[in-house]
Amino acid sequence: MSTAPNSYPSLCSSPALPRTANSPTKQTLSFVTSQFKQTLHKKPQTLTFSIRLGNSSLEKQSVLIVRASSEESATEEEEKYEEYEVEIEQPYGLRFAKGRDGGTYIDAIAPGGNADKTKMFTVGDKVVATSAVFGTELWPAAEYGRTMYTIRQRIGPLLMKMQKRYGKMDDDTKLTEKEIIRAERNSGIVSGKLREIQMQNYLRKKEQKETRERELREGLQLYKSAKYEEALEKFESVLGSQPDYNEASVANYNVACCYSKLNQLQAGLSALEDALKAGFEDFKRIRSDPDLENVRKSEGFEALMQKFDESFINENALNAIKSLFGFGKS
Repeated sequence: MSTAPNSYPSLCSSPALPRTANSPTKQTLSFVTSQFKQTLHKKPQTLTFSIRLGNSSLEKQSVLIVRASSEESATEEEEKYEEYEVEIEQPYGLRFAKGRDGGTYIDAIAPGGNADKTKMFTVGDKVVATSAVFGTELWPAAEYGRTMYTIRQRIGPLLMKMQKRYGKMDDDTKLTEKEIIRAERNSGIVSGKLREIQMQNYLRKKEQKETRERELREGLQLYKSAKYEEALEKFESVLGSQPDYNEASVANYNVACCYSKLNQLQAGLSALEDALKAGFEDFKRIRSDPDLENVRKSEGFEALMQKFDESFINENALNAIKSLFGFGKS
C-alpha cells in the first residue's frame, strides 16, 4: 500500500517546516512509513497516524495526525437492522422460508390476511423470536424447523419479534442472473461470469435437493421411532428449502401425520390442507391411513376433504340426482 499524497491530501498541503540539524532523515521517514503500513494492515477500519517533525529545542513541536477509514472494511461490517414486534391471530396469512443461516424468513404475505392487515410485515423480514406454544414467554427463532413447530402449535395470539430486512432475504435462492446479463449487456462486454454463476446455481440447487432428500429420509426414520417432534423439524426444514411440488406434498402430508400423532388437530388440518394444495391426491389413503386417525376425527376434516376430493363431490352429486328423479327406487 502506498502513502502517496493524493490518497491523503493533508500530507502535501501542510507548509514545509525549516530543516534543522534534528530534522527527520530519510531513514526516519522510512521507518514512520513502515509503521504506517503496518498500522493500516492491522486496523483497516480506523487509522490514526502521527508524525512528529522538528527538534527537541523548539518550544512547540509540530504534530500531524491523519485519520483514514477503509471503505472496503466498512462494507464488510454486519448491517444493523431495525426490529419490531407484532401480535397476530390465526390464520396468520404468512408463508415462511428457510434462509442460508438456517433462520426463518417471510417468503409471502397473503393479501387481506391478518398479517397483511397489520401493515408491519414485508417479504424478507426475519423472525427473531416468537411466542412459546402457550403462555407469554418468548422463544428465540434459532432453527427453522423448531420455529415452524412453535408457530403451528401456538395456542392463542402469536407475538412475533421481527427484523426488518427490506426485501434482503438471506436465503438459498439463485444468484441474480438477470442482473448480471443486464450489466454485461449495458457494458458491451460478455464475460465468463454468467456461465460461472449458472454453474454455481446448478450446483447449489443440486445440493439443496440432496439435502431435502436426506432430511426426508431422516424424518421418516424418526417418525418410525415415534420421535414425532424431531421428525417434524426435519419435514418442516424440507418445506422451507424451496421443495418441488412432489416434495412439498409428501413433506406436508408427513407433517400432518406427526401432528395427528401428537393430537394437535388444528395444526394437522393446516398441514393436510397444504399437502392437498401442493397436489397430494391420494384421497383413499387420507381417509384410511391410521397415522391420520386423530385428524379424521376433527370437526373440519370432512369440510376440507369435500373442498379437494372431486370424486367425493361427484359421487354426492350423482346420488342427489338419483334421489331427485327416483332412480334406484323399487
